[in-house]
Amino acid sequence: MIEIINKISGRMNKKKLYIILGILVVVLAIVIILIAVISPQKKLLTVAFLNVRQGDSIYIESPNGYQMIVDGGPDATVLRELGSVMPFYDRSIDILVATHPDKDHIAGLVDVMQNFSVGGMLRPELDSDTSVYKLFESTLTRLDISDNVATRGARIHLDDDYGVYADVLHPAYDVSRVRDTNDGSIVLRLVYGETEFLLTGDATLRIEDELVTKGNSQSLASDVLKLGHHGSKTSSGENFLRAVSPEIAVISAGCDNQYGHPHREVTDRVENLGIQMIDTCSYGTIIMQSDGEHIWVK
Repeated sequence: MIEIINKISGRMNKKKLYIILGILVVVLAIVIILIAVISPQKKLLTVAFLNVRQGDSIYIESPNGYQMIVDGGPDATVLRELGSVMPFYDRSIDILVATHPDKDHIAGLVDVMQNFSVGGMLRPELDSDTSVYKLFESTLTRLDISDNVATRGARIHLDDDYGVYADVLHPAYDVSRVRDTNDGSIVLRLVYGETEFLLTGDATLRIEDELVTKGNSQSLASDVLKLGHHGSKTSSGENFLRAVSPEIAVISAGCDNQYGHPHREVTDRVENLGIQMIDTCSYGTIIMQSDGEHIWVK
């Protein structure tokens, strides 16, 4: 009889222990949630220049969580790199920007559209007869993604609470018939507080000169400049670099690529102007953050 009572008592003690442990787990979870809610949220803008080898892809997330991807690189590599800057459970993107129809900028966007829920697309009014572009367009149509044409003066409001926005500086006119698709490349200026990022796609020297001539120093001045066309000598003219006057120049290019990007004359020009250079070949994905006053590289 005593042995039976002891067994019953032992079972009851274990049951109480399990209940107490369960209550502690619930209380701990509530405390963690409260800390997360009550603690001041970091008001940070994230701009990640993804290492997609020989191509461009830039992931942007504003303080409120609004996400934008500018270009997608030449293949599905973009998905792997997005995994390093986005939580695995996040399967949506608010807006994609295709600066122009070249493969090294749009091919990866097809993979993004197929693997994420996409809110909209912004692109120039440019066509291409390549198989990659045809797949890009058919995917856009099949998934019924909102399609928008980029024109100078348009503004993308990423975060109204913190005043984060991106202005379209180019195309400034109808580029549907330009011979060189790079001349129709979207140029975006991303602004958060006192910090700016200028994203130039593959804009050529001609487009740079137009921006300098028709714009003003205030509309171009930026802390960070993504060098045009992966550091090709067809972009990043001295007048343009002086007008932008960046502290940091980012080069998105593959290691030992067949085009010789970045070209020596461009890197020399950048260095002579005292601009710090950082490239995806050497550093991999480059993650920058801004609090609206300062920018730092993680």
